[in-house]
Amino acid sequence: MTKVELEEIKLVGLSLKTKTTNVNDQSSIDCGNLWQKFENENYAQIIPGKLTDEILAVYHQYEGDHSKPFSYFVGCKVKAGTEVPPGLETLTIAKGTYQKINAKGKMPDCVINAWKDVWVSEIPRSFKMDFEVYNEKSKDWSNAEVELYLSVKTD
Repeated sequence: MTKVELEEIKLVGLSLKTKTTNVNDQSSIDCGNLWQKFENENYAQIIPGKLTDEILAVYHQYEGDHSKPFSYFVGCKVKAGTEVPPGLETLTIAKGTYQKINAKGKMPDCVINAWKDVWVSEIPRSFKMDFEVYNEKSKDWSNAEVELYLSVKTD
């Protein structure tokens, strides 16, 4: 785990229409469905102004800790001023201090287990914006690596 300072990141992608929750594993269903739509309809290919081929999954607008409702977004980093195509939305990840964690192993278990570890950890989370980065290292589902970034409190 490493603390990093990140600059603002602009994204274009898809957002859940309503908030979801980790209660009864509802977020696994909702977030999984949004991912399926993003992948099946090739949104990563139609997003203009992409800076990389990475796909980011963002947890934001928390109503409390991880047990409370939150919003979810899947998208790609874009240049400032990129025009948003119809049917897509924009989201900005705030500049700030983040705790970086690497999840490694079989997908999606490695990411699920990393989050379960985070939930019981002593990491001083601020519950502003957390996100996962999917890139070349996460394409092999039998041996994937995904970066998690947690917004943390600063002293």
